[in-house]
Amino acid sequence: LEDPGGYPTSLTLRTDDEMNRWLVFVKFILLIPHMIVLAFIGFVEMFVLFAAFFAVLFTGRWPEGMARFVNGVRLWNLRVSWYILYQTDQYPPFSLS
Repeated sequence: LEDPGGYPTSLTLRTDDEMNRWLVFVKFILLIPHMIVLAFIGFVEMFVLFAAFFAVLFTGRWPEGMARFVNGVRLWNLRVSWYILYQTDQYPPFSLS
């Protein structure tokens, strides 16, 4: 599903038809590193959003670096959620892009 709006962030989701049935038992163990990193980055994201609020308030525009960081954190969180909800067997990468 392609987004016709031309937004700077887009997400294409697809489900795998054939999934590994045994991977269900180890997915939570595999996601422990992601959860630790996402908890730390989510905490940093709160401060970035707080600073971005004042940047938008005083300058009238969202700083590009802050927007990229927040979008990257949200995208990473969506990829991990998609994996943990058993929609794909593809292990999510450790990246903000």
